[in-house]
Amino acid sequence: MTESKGPGKSGGGAVPGLKKRKGPVQRLRPYAVTLAAMAVVFGGSALIGAHVRAHKDDKVSEPNGVAAPAVVPTGPVSTATPSPTAGNQPRLSVPVNPSVPVTITIYEDLRSPESKAFEQEYSPMLTQLLLTGQARLHYRLVTASDAQYGGSGSKVAANAAACAQDQARFTAFVKQVWNHQPDDPKTDKLNSVKLMEKLAKKTGKIQMGKFEPCVEQGDHDGWVKESQADFAAQHLGDVPAVQINDTVVKTVHTTLTPQKLRSMVLKEAKHVIAVQATPAPTPTLLG
Repeated sequence: MTESKGPGKSGGGAVPGLKKRKGPVQRLRPYAVTLAAMAVVFGGSALIGAHVRAHKDDKVSEPNGVAAPAVVPTGPVSTATPSPTAGNQPRLSVPVNPSVPVTITIYEDLRSPESKAFEQEYSPMLTQLLLTGQARLHYRLVTASDAQYGGSGSKVAANAAACAQDQARFTAFVKQVWNHQPDDPKTDKLNSVKLMEKLAKKTGKIQMGKFEPCVEQGDHDGWVKESQADFAAQHLGDVPAVQINDTVVKTVHTTLTPQKLRSMVLKEAKHVIAVQATPAPTPTLLG
């Protein structure tokens, strides 16, 4: 009888169900394939990432609140305006705005010839103070002319100006109102929604789809009414009325001139700056 050889003996037959042990190279082969595939994926991702970053470097996406270089008006006061090229400058600065020391509050009635005359005479000086950062302007629209002459032209025009303000076009729109103000305030010409819409088109950069329903439905009539009520409650007299910070300018209708108003504003600015620069007294420690 031939002796049967065990599995460890050479020449023996394979044992059914027992897998042949793989060598070191064979065992590492799947890992090598995986690593190679990962290298291709990550290598491709790196190339894609570099491509995207390169294109992001070319695309200018400005952060919120950045500003173009400051524009300081020069020349005569009557012609002091922002440079027409200011809007073309790259907005690369991050402004940290200081507090403006003086607020000039101007109460105006868009139907009042006196308010129009004040705006025409004082606007160049006020614009220079505004552009040089020496003062900020607050405009308050009132409707005293409607009570004086009858009608509602002041209210309609003030509501329309507020609708223009919704689109940051207040100043430009009010300028158009001044240009089309009737010579006789008794003529209630401004009491026309169609005229307000026409002036908005002349103003430009106003979306009429938003402006028209705002004017036609009187969206800001309540705001205008409240402004007039507050003006009357303060007993400031006739329009135009002016305040420098909390102080009422009492000479608007008598001896005030643009130069005098400017001097008053600069005097107030120096006063505010001096007060802010004075250190607060150190409280005495009790013990």
